[in-house]
Amino acid sequence: MENKQIVSSNPKASLIFAILVGFAFSANYTNHAPLKDWLMKSFDTVEHPFTKTMFGFLTTAIFLTHAIMQIPGGHLADKFGPKKVVTIALSIVCIGNFGIAFAGSYEQLLFWKFLVGFGTGTSFVAGARYIFQSTPANKLLVYQGYYGASILLGSGFVIFAIPQIAGFFQSWSAAFLASATVAVLVLLAWIFLAPAAGSKEHPHGSLLKMLAHGELWLMGLVQMASFGLVIVIGSWITTLLKENFSFSSKLLISFIASLVLLLGLVSRPLGGKMVVWIGVRKLLLASLLMNAAGCLLLAFFSGQLGLDILAILMLGMGCGLPYAGVFNRAAHLFPGRAGAAMGLVNMLGIVFILIGTPVVGKIADGAGNFSNAFLALGIFAIVIAMVSLKIKND
Repeated sequence: MENKQIVSSNPKASLIFAILVGFAFSANYTNHAPLKDWLMKSFDTVEHPFTKTMFGFLTTAIFLTHAIMQIPGGHLADKFGPKKVVTIALSIVCIGNFGIAFAGSYEQLLFWKFLVGFGTGTSFVAGARYIFQSTPANKLLVYQGYYGASILLGSGFVIFAIPQIAGFFQSWSAAFLASATVAVLVLLAWIFLAPAAGSKEHPHGSLLKMLAHGELWLMGLVQMASFGLVIVIGSWITTLLKENFSFSSKLLISFIASLVLLLGLVSRPLGGKMVVWIGVRKLLLASLLMNAAGCLLLAFFSGQLGLDILAILMLGMGCGLPYAGVFNRAAHLFPGRAGAAMGLVNMLGIVFILIGTPVVGKIADGAGNFSNAFLALGIFAIVIAMVSLKIKND
């Protein structure tokens, strides 16, 4: 069967709306992270103490269902078209945000985070498929990088903005209502203004063959040590800085913490360009070693502000650079099942978040600091850097 490609009549407009969607759903990855103290004050009791491990499970809840929906969500986007699928998925995000804003217990927080994950997981992979269908081949790497950057923008921006909203209104509920409002506005814009996706027709191929493809799994391991790693760190970095430093300005702590994700605005599009210059393998190796170095700095020098900021900058760049190369390679290996292939890669990254976030909290609870946890994360990044040498460099 001959491949057929018809891209969107307005690829730039498609990119803009995909970026808005990426920002709206990804805000839910970390919008609870800077509200730890607020939530503990509301729900911590003598009978039922609110521990760091329990707080880590809020991240686990959203990313469990986020992970579950990666391959099914990608399949739905491949079959029914990404615009319809994003509409339904983002509606779930809106409902979940309103629910969590009015939660009355820890169990309710956990439930609504669990529900929101169905929406964020499907939104992500359908959005990636929307970019793949709507973008000319010569711009795909960079446009996919911009889409990826919007996801880190959303998850990083809320680390900075959410504490300010909660402080202004003196209410953690107001902060979640702000996330809900953003999701509703983007949903309405998406429904009424976003261009229809173009079409790229390819043989669908075997789903089992896709699931058994070794290189997709290798790229999934890279996703663990890049996207997975940065979300785990993003969930705890505000707490680490508060415990190690006494800033007179909470705004400064929020800003420094948000850089670990916000630097993806630069690193993900830049990574799309660098793939063309140096190839996938060299880019992945350099990025993962940068991540390892950042983790080790946080492990051994967590009390030195200058080195901690350097570590955050290294992680912000190193975790973002692999994104465009990894997801475009996955899509082009299985173009007829691009959504499902990208979903498989991202699912593996999310598995790391599910395990890593509460484990970091557990280690920190036991040791009284984050040093051992970041040492383990650094060793993991080194191991995956060595594994990435098996990925083709073309």
